[in-house]
Amino acid sequence: MTDLYPAIEPYERGMLDAGDGHHVYWEQSGNPAGHPILLLHGGPGSGWNEGIRRTFDPRAYRIILFDQRNCGRSTPHAGEPHVDLSTNTTAHLLADIERLRRLLGVERWALFGGSWGATLALAYAEREPARVSGIVLVAVTTTRKSEIDWLYGGARRFFPEAWERFRHGVPASERDGDLVAAYHRLLMDPDPAVHTQAARDWFEWEWSLVSVDPEMRPNPRQLEPRNQLAFARIVTHYFGNLAWLEDCQLLRDAGRLRGIPGILVHGRFDMGGPPTTAWELANAWPDAELHIVAGAGHSARDPGMNEAVLAATDDLVRRVQSSPARADAGAHEARRIP
Repeated sequence: MTDLYPAIEPYERGMLDAGDGHHVYWEQSGNPAGHPILLLHGGPGSGWNEGIRRTFDPRAYRIILFDQRNCGRSTPHAGEPHVDLSTNTTAHLLADIERLRRLLGVERWALFGGSWGATLALAYAEREPARVSGIVLVAVTTTRKSEIDWLYGGARRFFPEAWERFRHGVPASERDGDLVAAYHRLLMDPDPAVHTQAARDWFEWEWSLVSVDPEMRPNPRQLEPRNQLAFARIVTHYFGNLAWLEDCQLLRDAGRLRGIPGILVHGRFDMGGPPTTAWELANAWPDAELHIVAGAGHSARDPGMNEAVLAATDDLVRRVQSSPARADAGAHEARRIP
C-alpha cells in the first residue's frame, strides 16, 4: 500500500461569513507558495477529517479546504434541532466557493472532489472555467436522477438484506414509494427518538455500499449521532431536489471544461456509483483521463485507491505548474496558527 504524505497542521484557518446566518469553516495547509487546490468533500454533509491533507504533496500544494454549509465545523450544524436547510443549496455552495476564493486572494486553483464533491467540483468548473487550473475527481458522480435511483433502488439487487432493513425504517405505507422523501420527513421530525433512529438507518444503508471489504468499519466521527443526523438531513435535502440541477446538466455542459486537465479515479466495483458516470464524463470531457481501479469500490480505503489518488494529485500539480497560464500562487502571505 502506498504511503500517504506526512501528517501536517493548518497554517491558517477561519470562519467565512456566508450570510443568512451561515459561518463556513476553512483552512489552509501545505506550502503557502504552492499551487492552490480546493478540496470539496462528499456527502453532501460529510465534512472533512484531517487525514485528507495527507493526500497532497505539502511542498507542491497550497491545500485549501472547507466544510460545506451545516456540517463539519461550519455553523449552524444540521445535527442540531430546528436547523433550517432552506439556505443550503448547490447555488449557495457555489457562491461560498467564490467568496472563499476572493477572501484568500486566489486567481486560479485546482479542484479535488470525491463523490458528491465531484458533482460540486464539476458544477463550479463549468460555471467558472477561467478560475480552474485542473481537476481530480474520485468516485465520480453528477447527481443526476438515474444515479439517485440507483443508490435508493437499483443497488438493492446486491444488498437485499440491508435494503429490507432500510425500507422498514419508514412507515409501511411509504416503503414502496419515494424513500428519500420519506426519510427526509422522519429526519426533520422534532422528536429526537424519530430523527435519531432515521439517521442511523440511513447511515447504515449508505455504509453498506461504501467498500468492497465487508469488515471495514466507519471512523468514530461518522458514528456520532449528531454527525449522522446532519449527514442524512443534508443528503435527503439535496437528493430530494436533484441538487437543484437540470437532469444530466453536468454531462451536457462538460464541453465547458475544454482546456482544463482532468484526472478521474473510480473503483470498478463502486456500488455507491457504478463506473458508467465516470466513463460518460471522460468521453464528454476532451482533456480528462479515466483510471478504473480494478479491485476497489467507493471507499478511498479500498485496494488500489490510495495509490491511484496519490498518483493523480502528483500528476496534476506537475501539469498545472508547467502551464504558462498558471497563477502566481505565492502572493498570499500565510499566518501561522500559534
